[in-house]
Amino acid sequence: MASSANMLPEKQFQCTICQQVFTDPVTTPCGHNFCQVCIQNTWNSSDVCQCPTCNKSFTPRPEISINTAFKELSDTFRNIIVCSSASLLSTAKPGEVVCDVCATTSLQVKALKSCLVCLTSYCEAHLEPHRRVATLKLHKLIEPAKNLQDRMCKKHERLLEMFCRDEQKCVCRFCTETEHKGHGAVTIEDESAGRKVQMKETKEDFQQMIQERLKKMEEIKNCLKHSTMSAEKEMKESDRLFASLIRSIEERQTEARTEIDRKQKAAETRSKELIDELQAEIAELQRRNAEMEELRNTEDHLHLLQRSPSLMSPPPTKEWMEISVHPELIVGTARKALSKVDDTVKNELDRLKTEEMKKMQKYAVDVVLDPDTAHPNIVLSLDGKQAGRGELLHIVPDNPQRFDPVICVVGKRGFLSGRFFFQVAVGTKTFWDLGVVKESVNRKGMITSKPENGYWTVRLRSGDEYRALDSPSVLLTLKEKPQIVGVFTDYEEGTVSFFNLEARSHIYTFTGCLFTERIFPFFSPGVLDDGKNTAPLVITAVNHDS
Repeated sequence: MASSANMLPEKQFQCTICQQVFTDPVTTPCGHNFCQVCIQNTWNSSDVCQCPTCNKSFTPRPEISINTAFKELSDTFRNIIVCSSASLLSTAKPGEVVCDVCATTSLQVKALKSCLVCLTSYCEAHLEPHRRVATLKLHKLIEPAKNLQDRMCKKHERLLEMFCRDEQKCVCRFCTETEHKGHGAVTIEDESAGRKVQMKETKEDFQQMIQERLKKMEEIKNCLKHSTMSAEKEMKESDRLFASLIRSIEERQTEARTEIDRKQKAAETRSKELIDELQAEIAELQRRNAEMEELRNTEDHLHLLQRSPSLMSPPPTKEWMEISVHPELIVGTARKALSKVDDTVKNELDRLKTEEMKKMQKYAVDVVLDPDTAHPNIVLSLDGKQAGRGELLHIVPDNPQRFDPVICVVGKRGFLSGRFFFQVAVGTKTFWDLGVVKESVNRKGMITSKPENGYWTVRLRSGDEYRALDSPSVLLTLKEKPQIVGVFTDYEEGTVSFFNLEARSHIYTFTGCLFTERIFPFFSPGVLDDGKNTAPLVITAVNHDS
């Protein structure tokens, strides 16, 4: 301030009445300067009109006007003083609102408040008039804000201080009297207060949603961890089972090779013995042939008659036509060994099927039928575990979830992920449908059950026609009629499988299912079939020990 003071002495710009830099300076006829308000207040409070500096009296009271040239100098000097003080305040950091007045002097001073009337941001020093001058005290101050022009109505150049609830936008008061006339309008303060309450409630909802998702995320992580452990355990068990199976096959193979080798050696020994006997008999026969040939050429008739009887009678031999080596005995041994392997494999496969069934049943869920979805002809048990076919329509509320006219019902609980299993006693029913459906399936009018329409089901018709309603549908040939049907769904893998639980046999599996929404267990007890199909479908509990 020293250099500034050398050029512009402070006293030259100081009112002797208020001891402050001139505000709207005026000059008396005697040449002295005062604030307009200060000199008028002084003269209004006295009977004598005189100069406070030289005491010269004026009669009548002189008319005085603002000295515009001196006012500009005073205002400049005031800004120099204020900006010099402001430079001592905190410098605005990147992103903070700066004082618009200081900015004209290239100073980046942090703003303390923004005025919605002046549309200007002020630092602490430049905000001082708004705290002192009566008219400026009426201005509306807010926390420092950028882009104050955005707070003005573009059409009427007035402050946006009202909120139109009909069109959900901020407007000026003139807007509420013109294009927004008759609309529900409140002050932005009132609307903001209401929004803050809503935001508090929404924040609480978001916090709850965050907690739910954190919980679900932890659940998924635990499921993945459990899945990884199960996969490792399953791989070890698979390696053990197949190693056992291979070892059993190798043992049977060794036994078969040993037995075949033993029998082959026995056959070789027997063949050698038989060949030796045959060779001995051949030698004897050849000897007799040679001796008889010699006798035929002899002239010794007595010798011929004495030797010929013993030579002409056949030597003792075996009935060779009845003797043979049977190679099929060796083949039979191999087949017996293979049969033992087949039995081992069958036993292992049966054991594997039993274990797989138990693993599948670990994903059993508690299915309860939803009465709001049941066709009016369906009779549900009080516990929601049975769905039978009634003869008369029940009076029930019509709602979008209810199946009509197709006689169906779904479970209350749907599934968006994971695996789930349920089992249904179908007994001796002659008609039924079972499976899963997506939540958005058409429930009104006729239904075409196929995967494209969101249905993955198996059905029975006329007591013996089983069909998987795939695309196209598949006629199923079952060795045994299932009494209890198990339905297993793997959401991520995209499969729905059906099993005959009593026979522990597979019925059908839908593969490549693209699940994108919640899916529900699905049931249809079918038509009455002349009284042969009155029994209900019964959702049964899973016996994990079976």
